[in-house]
Amino acid sequence: MKPQHLPLVVLSLAAVLVACTPASGSLGTLAPSSPSAEPSIAPGVSDGPDATPGGGSPGPTTAPAQTSVVTPSRAPNTGPSAVPGTPLPSRRPSVAPATLAPTGTTLVRAYFHLGGDVGEAGLVPVLREVPKTQAVARAAMEALLAGPQGRELFDGAGISTAIEDGTELLGITIDGGIATVDLSGEFAAGGGSSQSFMRLAQVTYTLTQFPTVQRVAFRVDGRPVTVFGSAGIVLDGPVGRDDYTDQLPAIFVDRPAWGASLENPARVSGVANVFEAQFQVAILDTDGLPIVDEPVMASCGTGCWGTFDVTLGYDVPEPQWGTLRVYSLSARDGSPEMIRDYPVWLTRNG
Repeated sequence: MKPQHLPLVVLSLAAVLVACTPASGSLGTLAPSSPSAEPSIAPGVSDGPDATPGGGSPGPTTAPAQTSVVTPSRAPNTGPSAVPGTPLPSRRPSVAPATLAPTGTTLVRAYFHLGGDVGEAGLVPVLREVPKTQAVARAAMEALLAGPQGRELFDGAGISTAIEDGTELLGITIDGGIATVDLSGEFAAGGGSSQSFMRLAQVTYTLTQFPTVQRVAFRVDGRPVTVFGSAGIVLDGPVGRDDYTDQLPAIFVDRPAWGASLENPARVSGVANVFEAQFQVAILDTDGLPIVDEPVMASCGTGCWGTFDVTLGYDVPEPQWGTLRVYSLSARDGSPEMIRDYPVWLTRNG
């Protein structure tokens, strides 16, 4: 059930066990340690695309019939331009990501907040490479609590977390598709309604990336949470991704992750709530010039959330930083709006 606001009530007491369960599937590859290097993850470490595994994966996409495409001509998070065909600015990060050695590691994702204008701001996935472990849900939660790192803090990336500093993971169990996560009191301290909802969304999306988890139950300092924080958010049972669509941008790309390597052909998937379910997916090269710009249709739109899953081929002369851009065309005048940019490492086909 959708969380809602009510006055704070007394939390009931319960115990929590510490455990975890392995994930299946693959999240793809991290970008290289320098813009001129090949990806640092050895072949075979990841056996599939940068995907959110499990039942929440988006379904097939049908592209709408369009004879012309209006390309955005502005940098993200500024005023839109109606002038099509203008070269797009590069948004590659100035600090390349550092990676761990590829042997004996596992990729997980953590969900943070990417800033922007109305319709653009919201949750964003980032990849984390951790020592190989069966306790992948615990590893993902620890990565989430560590907050944004490295390149995510530079070049105006706009990535932040709503989770309070000092929040500790006290325990996690998974049973019957429900992850019960126990966090220290800092998790529920401070912040208003918006920040509180974002905290819950970050944890919920981070844990439901695994196929064994469909919903999340919260505990704070060992006590089951029925009303969360000073904002009085009612949690009358385990919550799932569908409870936090208000914390998503209008076009939410869940694959690939922000700053990840983009396979070639590129698979792009997620959910969207846009006019008539139609929007654009573009790939920009290192100079900000569009090399792909294709119409996409979600499974639902204009007031409802639909899934999308599209594969796009692209061509670059050499591996390089580029940008994955999703945006909608205004129903009023066709100008680009709700632009969402991810820096990605572009690779040669084959």
